[in-house]
Amino acid sequence: MKKVLAMLLIATLVLTMFAGCEKKEEEKTEDMTVGFIYVGPIGDGGWTYAHNEGRLYLEEQLGVKTLYKESVPETQEVETEIRNLIDQGAKVIFATSFGYMDFVEKVSKDFPEVTFFHCSGYKTTDNMANYFGRIYEARYLSGIVAGLKTESNKIGYVAAFPIPEVIRGIDAFTLGAQSVNPDVEVEVVWTYTWYDPASEKEAAVALLDGGADVIAQHQDTAGPQQAAEEKGAFSIGYNTDMKDMAPKAYMTAPIWNWGPYYVEQVQKVMNGEFESHAYWGGMNENTVQLAALTDLAPEGAQAAIDAAKASILDGSFHVFQGPLYNQAGELVVAEGETLTDGEMLELNWFVQGVVGNIE
Repeated sequence: MKKVLAMLLIATLVLTMFAGCEKKEEEKTEDMTVGFIYVGPIGDGGWTYAHNEGRLYLEEQLGVKTLYKESVPETQEVETEIRNLIDQGAKVIFATSFGYMDFVEKVSKDFPEVTFFHCSGYKTTDNMANYFGRIYEARYLSGIVAGLKTESNKIGYVAAFPIPEVIRGIDAFTLGAQSVNPDVEVEVVWTYTWYDPASEKEAAVALLDGGADVIAQHQDTAGPQQAAEEKGAFSIGYNTDMKDMAPKAYMTAPIWNWGPYYVEQVQKVMNGEFESHAYWGGMNENTVQLAALTDLAPEGAQAAIDAAKASILDGSFHVFQGPLYNQAGELVVAEGETLTDGEMLELNWFVQGVVGNIE
């Protein structure tokens, strides 16, 4: 009888401890509010839409409360909106545009009890991490599709700002196109906007009128895709699968998958395990991928992509491995050498085959 009572007591204690743990986890979840600052509207179909999908995934996976503010310009307003989110109870802030960096850094020092994450920048503090993805890997693959598709050997590229992130993507795209078509030229037009459907579309029209038969982009909307469709040309999207926005032009796109990173980091904050860091995940981490090819993609594109992707994933090939030449034909990366992460993060030159200036 004593043994039975002892066993019942042990079982009761275990169940009580388990229930206590569950209660603590529920309290952590109920007590956690996560704020997001977006540079564009969540319905842009591109950059902000992809981040917002990550926010929704976070809610679904962890059950935490989230808040967001969309269309916040890269000005002092960033500080104001972050403080507003903190006033509403946010204990974690994700700021999702490069130009937010200095403002996030400043506010992070004023609120040491809040954890901050800045996307695409390079600064950190004790309670501020930065994060991005190796989208250049997927851009290289998308370049293969464009290089095989073009008949004029002239590809247009609508680009936002001449910063390393954008320059790196243009170079990777061009190298991918050249890997299957050495005669390709990629002409760049700068819009100096992240989100401006009209100017993005206008830039694409100018490139198409100049002879481009494929359009690529580093912009947050589908404007360039729609311009390509209207002109009877073809396109490579960005951020999300844009096939429904320009079904008669779109072939594929380098895309983002932010949700898993958001879940991992918020869980760490909740567990008291956060450490400031600089994250740069690639295809291996599933942070970036190439969207499925549509029927408009050229013959042989899938096989070429699969081969290149496999070599990137197993480490036998790097997008920025030598020999690489700049626009002037000067050897910049010797054969057998590869750009380091630091060099890629500061990249400020175009590879040979890119038409346009870094202004």
